[in-house]
Amino acid sequence: MATNIGMMDSAYFVGRNEILSWINDRLHLNLSRIEEAASGAVQCQMLDMTFPGVVPMHKVNFEAKNEYEMIQNYKVMQEVFTKLKITKPLEVNRLVKGRPLDNLEFLQWLKRFCDSINGGIMNENYNPVERRSRGGREKSVKGASKISKSLQTNNMHHPPVTTSNKPAGPKQAKSHAIGGGSNSSAEVQALSKEVSDLKVSVDLLEKERDFYFSKLRDIEILCQTPELDDLPIVVAVKKILYATDADESVLEEAQECLNQSLGLDVDEEEGKEEEEEEEAAAAETQT
Repeated sequence: MATNIGMMDSAYFVGRNEILSWINDRLHLNLSRIEEAASGAVQCQMLDMTFPGVVPMHKVNFEAKNEYEMIQNYKVMQEVFTKLKITKPLEVNRLVKGRPLDNLEFLQWLKRFCDSINGGIMNENYNPVERRSRGGREKSVKGASKISKSLQTNNMHHPPVTTSNKPAGPKQAKSHAIGGGSNSSAEVQALSKEVSDLKVSVDLLEKERDFYFSKLRDIEILCQTPELDDLPIVVAVKKILYATDADESVLEEAQECLNQSLGLDVDEEEGKEEEEEEEAAAAETQT
């Protein structure tokens, strides 16, 4: 199983739209943003589809909005990881914040992991809607019975009051709603334009990110060439390329390594020039 995937793996070059299509097609959902999967429920069901019967779906909360509710979903996911011996660390504190990049990277890993199990073939016998509603159906039935009983008791103690005169309030409210309709429609249009502009900006940023990722990947492939592996410049580039954080000391170490290597080369060249000068001087004295 592909549990450990490096950041330069092709899995992390999969775009946002492809990830969303993958989720929506498999689980019959209609997600439009990566952040909508921050609750962890989608990831739990993806694992449930890949490993039928392993995920206790009745514990997964698809209506989770608050962080403490989302954390419960990630606890379920961690239990599944433990059962399947998946060593991928769950950065729950970052995922529940709904940051697009953090959630995108995790979903990219999840897609690669699921594809490595079933070869990307969808389980045709899996009914995602039924699996999602099975746990919530029992709760809703119990809740409905309680509500009906409470309504019956309230009706017994408080009979309904009937009036013959119609209140004038609704008509006034309706007139106010008609009068403010133009303002609300203008606000909706402005917000829609703002959303479309943001989507364009996000798409451009993703294209730019993918462009630079592809460049880094090309550099990595070039550095892995056996003939170039031991060159000082390649060693320095690898130090920067495989650094685990954004510490400035990494760049300084790479520069120092490169300078030392170049310094050794300069010393060797100076030594050769001195030997050649000595040999030339000896030849002149002999003549």
